[in-house]
Amino acid sequence: MTQDLASMAAIATQLKYTPVDTIPGIAAGVRNAFNSHKTKPLEFRLLQLRKLYWGIVDNEAAIVQACKEDLGKSTFETHVSEIEWCKNDIIFVAQNLPKWVKDEAAPDIPLMNKLLSPRIRKDPLGAVLIIGTYNFPVNLAVTPLVGAIAAGCSAILKPSENAPTVAKVLQHILETSLDVSCYDVVQGAIPETTALLDEKWDKIFYTGGVNVAKIIAKKAAETLTPVTLELGGRNPAIVTKNADVRLAAKRLLWGKIMNAGQVCMSHNYTMVDKEVIDAFIAEIKIVLKQFYPNGVKESEDFARIVNGRQWSRLRRMLEETNGKIVAGGDMDESQRYLEPTVILVDSPNDSLIQDESFGPLLPILPVDDLDTAIRIASEVHRTPLGLYPFGNKQETERIMLETQSGGVSVNDAWFHGTLPTLAFGGVGDSGQGSYRGKGSFDCFSHRRSVITTPGWMERLLDVRYPPYEGKLAKFKQMSELKPNFDRDGKVKLDLVSYLLLGAGSKAGGLGRYAALLLGKSSVAPIRTEEG
Repeated sequence: MTQDLASMAAIATQLKYTPVDTIPGIAAGVRNAFNSHKTKPLEFRLLQLRKLYWGIVDNEAAIVQACKEDLGKSTFETHVSEIEWCKNDIIFVAQNLPKWVKDEAAPDIPLMNKLLSPRIRKDPLGAVLIIGTYNFPVNLAVTPLVGAIAAGCSAILKPSENAPTVAKVLQHILETSLDVSCYDVVQGAIPETTALLDEKWDKIFYTGGVNVAKIIAKKAAETLTPVTLELGGRNPAIVTKNADVRLAAKRLLWGKIMNAGQVCMSHNYTMVDKEVIDAFIAEIKIVLKQFYPNGVKESEDFARIVNGRQWSRLRRMLEETNGKIVAGGDMDESQRYLEPTVILVDSPNDSLIQDESFGPLLPILPVDDLDTAIRIASEVHRTPLGLYPFGNKQETERIMLETQSGGVSVNDAWFHGTLPTLAFGGVGDSGQGSYRGKGSFDCFSHRRSVITTPGWMERLLDVRYPPYEGKLAKFKQMSELKPNFDRDGKVKLDLVSYLLLGAGSKAGGLGRYAALLLGKSSVAPIRTEEG
């Protein structure tokens, strides 16, 4: 209760940006902390994670209030997507960390080389910078921080200035829960972020938009600093004529009402087969009334757009489209309210499809067939963050085969992104790198290859020392692999491989063996059917 009262008091104050001239010293502090090896012991990491957990628990009411002020987010959504997510993530990571930090036996090592005890160490990358975003301002700041702590890094967190109330609560939680010599917070906007990027980091983790990501990546490249970029995209949903239209409408509408559509993974547009377009739109109208029986605006379950600038941007998108609004469209600038709005568009070149909305807009594009939908999806954005196909198994498999995306939810809207232990990330210009669950630990770890060469192996290693005369044959004998394919690229199997591998199953192998014993099969080298 005392923590909650202190955090509530922090909410009442204005967000104070970190003085730019102090940022180099703050960055030096976390670098020195890492170089002192303070963050590396397992027990230190576990202690920080446990304290962070209770810091979140003690400030739950403040987090709920802050998310309400910044985003109009409901208590339910805040608990589901922010508080409970982070608490569960911390518990999962803390429970598994003792296993993850252990050395791994290196895979695929020839018998001769096993004498060197090849293994993989998991070393922390160092001092890292985490830049958060506003749409899930707790989740998308704390989750990567959990990975950094678990990996043994020190870190600076820069919360989003577009969610200022949450930023203050996060700072309060970190300053009262963690070792402040190892984990610090910098508040601010462009000048403060620029000052942070001027520092040398061992990794930068950024969640946000493509334009800022390009600036960060360019700055990081100057010092060859690795980056993880969690971005967005013009994510397509595809509804074929064989889809369950009612289910597709319900799930896709959910994907656009959660957090008022301010979700990087949410579908930016939906392509629907012309045969079922009318039924799909009718079902969306029905579901919208079911979700909000007393109206969307009056419901406490529907969030608001984060600020006036973003609200005005979405209004302009509706004004500039050539499409027709078939459901929704109500808006109130004073509340930053924008009703979930369904727009029927007639061209993939419409601005609602070509530009990422990041809001509760649902443009629908009728298509003649699946071929057209796949072609348009690749033309609009070849590497989106998410892809959401609805149809039969053959259709959804084909869509995945002929497209690219960071992730896929088959017969759903970005539900893959709600699995906290499933690695999440983009591809191409929708992001690079991934995290979540063990992936968060891996994100901030270096897999360090290690061997130990015993002194008694010196005679075996003699082949590597000059003079080399007469040693090539010995080297080949020790290391050369023989191909199992001919010059035409066709696979050849000897008798043993044919029996064990060529049958496709144990029963098939036994059958071939019995046939050989009965003299019904040739034992000459055999080419496989695929060859």
